[in-house]
Amino acid sequence: MLVNDQSEASQIYNKGYYGYPVSGGGIELDLLEAIYLMESDRLTVQRASDTLSLVDLLKQASTHYEGFEILYIVYRDLRQRGYIVKSDAGDFDFRVFPRGGTPNTAQTKYWVLAISERAAFRIKEMFEETERSERTRKELLLAVVDEEGDLTYYKASTGAPQGLSPTTSAGQAEGFLLEDRVLVMDEEQGARLFAEGYFGKKIGKTLQLSLIETAHLMEMGRIAIHYPESGKRMTLSAFRKRSAEIQPDFDLRLRAYDDLRKRGLVVKTGFKYGSHFRVYDGDPTSSHSKYLVHAVPGDYETIWPEISRAVRLAHGVKKDIIFCKVAKKQVDYIRLRRVRP
Repeated sequence: MLVNDQSEASQIYNKGYYGYPVSGGGIELDLLEAIYLMESDRLTVQRASDTLSLVDLLKQASTHYEGFEILYIVYRDLRQRGYIVKSDAGDFDFRVFPRGGTPNTAQTKYWVLAISERAAFRIKEMFEETERSERTRKELLLAVVDEEGDLTYYKASTGAPQGLSPTTSAGQAEGFLLEDRVLVMDEEQGARLFAEGYFGKKIGKTLQLSLIETAHLMEMGRIAIHYPESGKRMTLSAFRKRSAEIQPDFDLRLRAYDDLRKRGLVVKTGFKYGSHFRVYDGDPTSSHSKYLVHAVPGDYETIWPEISRAVRLAHGVKKDIIFCKVAKKQVDYIRLRRVRP
């Protein structure tokens, strides 16, 4: 859509940097820009001798843009927040410049994806989009539009959390498997396990370990497990098989747990927060956890309301939610935070 009058084109471009200059002094607007300017009473649109109404233009836009209503709600909101917004012809929907910056004076601040709350959340695609934005040193802003047209913004970033170097000690504890948990009866052995990595929970003079903690310690050679009835020693493979019968996603969670522990983090159950783990970078008895971590398979797919619930819950307890993607060859992390751009 062209604005040919040089004076009018200059005024529109200089007050908001709408459109792109063309030879002859005019500017070319895309439909999103034109509709926003019409809604703001800054533009009238003519086709031949007819003056188009806002409804006419909206109908035309809906035939040219897939998901136009979602795109326009996001574009309109960002403009009203004071940002200069340009449509992106590449992998993202919009590029947004910092407040006070212009396309001529500043680099893009955000890549923006406009998303319907009814769209699927696919972890693989989210990683690809986030990594693509990070390669260009830009922040990825996810603008999710609900059924009433309200917007929620999220920032996505990759990178694994890091903690202090884990301590290790010699010696092997003896534990007994009781239903879905393990008890270390020897007080001295239990105290040593807790002191070296805050494993388990002290209950009186015994130390109670989760199945995942136990499997991790068995892999390290730090604990031997016995059947309580026979006293017979249990192999790691037998323990993992039995644990998977009790907890179907046991292997998935264990891989995430192992990786977090290798990064020097203290990992505890996140059940009370609706996630798999809560994670500390130091002593959990004297500090609060920074992250909630949810382990998911490489092909994980869900709906955005589930993601919204997880992020909101983490935010409500002053933590970040991290999704740990457990693929065949590696473990990766993506962090989502609710923001106000």
